[in-house]
Amino acid sequence: MTRSDATEILMTGPLMAYAADQLKARFTVHELWKAEDKAALLREVGGRVRGVAAGGGHNRVDGALFDALPKLEVVSSFGVGYDHVDAAEAGRRGLIVTNTPDVLTDEVADLALGLLIATVRQLPQVDRYLREGKWLKAAYPLTTSLRGRTVGIVGLGRIGKAVASRVEAFGLPVVYHGRSRQADVAYRYYPSLVEMAQDVDTLISVAPGGESTHHIINAEVLKALGPNGIVVNVGRGTVIDEQALIKALQDKTILSAGLDVFEDEPRVPAELIAIEHAVLLPHVGSASVHTREAMGQLLVDNLSSWFDGKGPLTAVAETPWKKG
Repeated sequence: MTRSDATEILMTGPLMAYAADQLKARFTVHELWKAEDKAALLREVGGRVRGVAAGGGHNRVDGALFDALPKLEVVSSFGVGYDHVDAAEAGRRGLIVTNTPDVLTDEVADLALGLLIATVRQLPQVDRYLREGKWLKAAYPLTTSLRGRTVGIVGLGRIGKAVASRVEAFGLPVVYHGRSRQADVAYRYYPSLVEMAQDVDTLISVAPGGESTHHIINAEVLKALGPNGIVVNVGRGTVIDEQALIKALQDKTILSAGLDVFEDEPRVPAELIAIEHAVLLPHVGSASVHTREAMGQLLVDNLSSWFDGKGPLTAVAETPWKKG
């Protein structure tokens, strides 16, 4: 879309119409992912672009893109996780990066508990059992239970805390592991993930991606979790060493896994898909109409607020904003 009187922004990937239409009504929007020659488009418009709407998967927004956009001021990213944006480099260049926290917290936390229950009680497998007519021949075998379990949460941020409150409502004790102890949290803190895995039988990972969390749930952690262990991941797929997880499931080092995220989305290893007792979802943690519209609205609102001179609404830690 071209408007001579509007601020120009670059959209790196597709956004739902609810958000895209609002952007096009307010800004001149250049849709990078639609360009047959992306480099040519950037050469043509890059010198005029002042904002980036980062959506549509995990398209990289990094130093190379910043170089092509010399007048860039702000990157508004869709999603609470923003590991597809080099926020540290943005901070070094004086750029602002925003994400969409809070509006998806409850949806993802709800999904995490649903995935936990589905994994423990084998709900997808039970559903298939009935549909295939097997109930006519015999009752479904008994499953494991939530009763008696202790849940260790990896990453006690906004979503992690929402997960913890839901776990407590099920009558289960909660402990956590993260970069540091949180003074205002009563749950027991484990500085060592391996030690926490030894003391619990259920891990729920809500940790963000990035170098600091890459493969922190590895073969050693899975072994410590033990043969009754269950891993649920609704954070980022890179947090788990996927090959180590596959081997742990195949060898029965742990009992099962419920995964909404994977290392190389949307490609999921065939070996993982073949594991019947694992529950696998196609990254749908926040995928309701209500929540995705709220996320899209916050992306739009961050750009609008910035270009109205009011500053960002939800700047990320690497690019803090101080008014005035």
